[in-house]
Amino acid sequence: MPSYLITGTSRGLGLEMASQLSKNSENLIFATARGAPTPALQKLIDGSSGRVVYVQLDAEKEESIKSAVVQVEKHLNGKGLDILINNAGVMPFALNGVATMDNLSSTFSTNVLSVHLVTSAFIPLLQKGTEKKVFNVSTTLGSIAHAATYRQMPAPAYAVTKAALNMLTVQYSLGYEDQGFTFIALTPGWLKTDLGGDAADLPVEVGAEATLKIVQERGKEDTGKFINIKVAGWEKAPGRMNYYDGEEVAW
Repeated sequence: MPSYLITGTSRGLGLEMASQLSKNSENLIFATARGAPTPALQKLIDGSSGRVVYVQLDAEKEESIKSAVVQVEKHLNGKGLDILINNAGVMPFALNGVATMDNLSSTFSTNVLSVHLVTSAFIPLLQKGTEKKVFNVSTTLGSIAHAATYRQMPAPAYAVTKAALNMLTVQYSLGYEDQGFTFIALTPGWLKTDLGGDAADLPVEVGAEATLKIVQERGKEDTGKFINIKVAGWEKAPGRMNYYDGEEVAW
């Protein structure tokens, strides 16, 4: 039974990934959230026949992370964790420009430091797993090469921290490639969630399905890469700011 741990499953992409994974009776999903399960997450848990397990995890607090590791380890009963998806994140705005940005520190804590804390804490369980895969949910807004494309987006702290997350992914990749690990940063697309808004490109179901395709199909040969989802009809279509071609994203 492949095991997954996903951070930030209360809503949006994290919840949808957990939901889609739960449809395969062979999967075990540890769905984490900072607080108590939302009604949507609780409904998923209740209908999963024990295959979706709620784990309280505040990714910015080391004691909470340590407690989550103990809970997951106990539930795995001697087995390892196969796949970690670091999905939790925030996108605050600075509507009056980068010089007025007053949220960089808190955004860095959520989008970068928490990913490091969670990943490092779960490394021992991942080392015992059969897949040894870690996926960090990033964004093309974190690409320095594409920065000018998104100059009108009033979210500089989001862009800066996701660029840092990409480098964190590479550093982990270099540090654990000799142990057979896969570390990949991926962009799930601009999705119609509370974070992405109603004007976004894709339904969350489409983004989650394309994201999980990367999770399940990419392996050691792709470690350290920054990968775009693939969605039919969105491969560099003329007139669109965003495209989803399944290829590597320029850093």
